[in-house]
This record gives sequence, C-alpha cells and structure tokens, in this order.
Amino acid sequence: MVRGRVFRRLGLTNETVIKVYHGYGHASQLVLYGHVFRQSALPRRRYRQSVLNNTWALLRLFMVKPLPNVRLRTQWQGQVLETTADRDGFYKFEWQDNPPLEQGWHELKVELIGSRGQVRQTGTGSLYIPYATQYGFISDVDDTFLISHSANLRKRLYVLFTQNARSRRPFEGVVRHYQLLAQGNTTPDAPNPFFYVSSSEWNLYEYLLEFTRVQALPRGVFLLNVLKQVRELLKTGQSNHNGKFARIVRIVEGFPKQRFVLLGDSSQRDPYIYESIVRHFPGRIHAVYIRDVYQKSRPAVLEVLAKIEAAGVPVCFFRHSDEAILHSRKIGLISTEEAAKEIG
Repeated sequence: MVRGRVFRRLGLTNETVIKVYHGYGHASQLVLYGHVFRQSALPRRRYRQSVLNNTWALLRLFMVKPLPNVRLRTQWQGQVLETTADRDGFYKFEWQDNPPLEQGWHELKVELIGSRGQVRQTGTGSLYIPYATQYGFISDVDDTFLISHSANLRKRLYVLFTQNARSRRPFEGVVRHYQLLAQGNTTPDAPNPFFYVSSSEWNLYEYLLEFTRVQALPRGVFLLNVLKQVRELLKTGQSNHNGKFARIVRIVEGFPKQRFVLLGDSSQRDPYIYESIVRHFPGRIHAVYIRDVYQKSRPAVLEVLAKIEAAGVPVCFFRHSDEAILHSRKIGLISTEEAAKEIG
C-alpha cells in the first residue's frame, strides 16, 4: 500500500494495466492489439510547460514492466475471443466476421483472465471499420506532420525532453491538408481512413494520440514499433524500419478495394520504404508525398522518387504544406474549391 502511494506520487502505477490500442478491420480480418503491464505510467493530467515535468513525464513512458503470458478475452458481436500476451506483454486478437459490418468506431473491452476463469483486470479501447471510400491514407509521424528534427540528434532529444504532447508543434498547414484529405471524394459522415505508421515505440502511443487530438488531425489507427526501456530511450524512433514496411504491407493487403496515398519525409527511410511498397503493389498506390526536411539527403531522395514516378505514381516532394494541398487538388484528392480556399 505504501509502495503504491509512492508510485502514484511519481506518476507511476504498480497495478496491472491493460492498454488497448486502436484496432481496425474488415470482413476477412479484424485486429485488436495492446499491452499488459505490471508497471506503467499513469495518464498525464497536467501539461504545465516545465522542462523538469516534461522530462520526467517522458521518462515515465519508458519505465514499463510488461506482464507476459497472461490470458486475455474480448467479445465482438456475440463472439468470445481469447489470446495470450507474449513475453513483452503484447497481445493481438485476430478474427473474421460476416459482412456487412457496421462501419465507424466501436468500443471494445479486453479482460485479463485468471487461472480460475475470473476477470482480474479490464481495459477498453476502440476498433475502426473504415468506410468504403476510394482512398486510404498512410502517414509517417515524425517530421511528416510532427516537427521532430529526426536527422539532428541534439535537436531531436532537446524537443523530446523539453516539450510535451500539447506544446509540440505540427508543420504549418499540415493539419488542414490532412483534414482536406480525410474529406476528399467522400461525405463528412464517411471520412477516408488514416493509418499512422511510425518507427516510434508503443511507449509513445498516448503521447501521439494526445497530440493528434489536440491538433485536430484526422482520427486514425496507429501502428508503432516494439517497446523500449529507459536505457534505450536515446534510440527512440531510430530502429526497425523494416518493421515499418511490414506494417504498411498488412494495411494495403487488408483493404484490397482501396487505393492508398503514402505520406512521409526525407529525414530517414520513408522514400525507400515507399518505393518498395509501390513495386510490391502495382496499381494500388495513388500518390506519394515526401516532406523535404533534410538537405543532405536530397540528391538520393530525388533519385528514389524518380523511380516511383517512373512506375506511374504521382510524387510531391515539398517543403511547405500549401504545395502539397495544390498537388492534392491537381490529382483529384481534394476538390478545387476547397484547395483554393486554403491557399487563396
């Protein structure tokens, strides 16, 4: 009990917590995933602009201790589904359903089941069934819409440690661009789906979720990287880019009737990953957007983007989001009237 109070004062909990991340699905496969922890950070309630508070709040996100090999249960439309968390506490439910499925967001509950079948803990989350729109959007996070300075270690760490999810800034105009893309060629009640695929770790899930919520970016599904511990914090977002490729493949394969638009930046591996996706899925990628944020990589990036264009996929290599909005208008992703309002 005393130990629990000490943990709470530090913004931590030593009680079992089930994290349920935004899942997604369609008739042939629905996916819901998350983590189970025996130690984790409590949700942040205050966002005072204090370097000390922001640094500690970040450190807490990496002071996690997974709870492995536990049984978990959820229910969907009368189906009872079970799975087991792996050694990192990560779990995934995968199942099928009969169409038609109710599109939009659905709340689900995940239960931790004890050895005698009793419910020991519960977590809640959401699953998204995208509407049958023409396009889907897959976006990177760092330096694509969130200013992160990924190519400069000193700047990246400074921003990460001194800012928080509410004080971090997006690139000028990017929020409106994404809002226009979410509503392009569809109706307000059936937005185009957004998937945020990043090399950042699951430790930062709530952080990124809060940022997108505060900035009014389109609500979407996050697919992130494996957990890291505090000792690995300085390497956050800097590894396993091959895993990012695999996560994008799962999305494109999962929605065979939609064409996808890929959005990234030039600071790391996005152009190369997206060129591979274009080769693997001919005819499925409608356009590629790369934000020009790293001058040293420009010649190599232009070479890769030329390969994408040679495959018949329009490319926009841009520095300012108004350029991207004009390009989206040009290729029909957003209406001429809406784009003209934003630029003019």
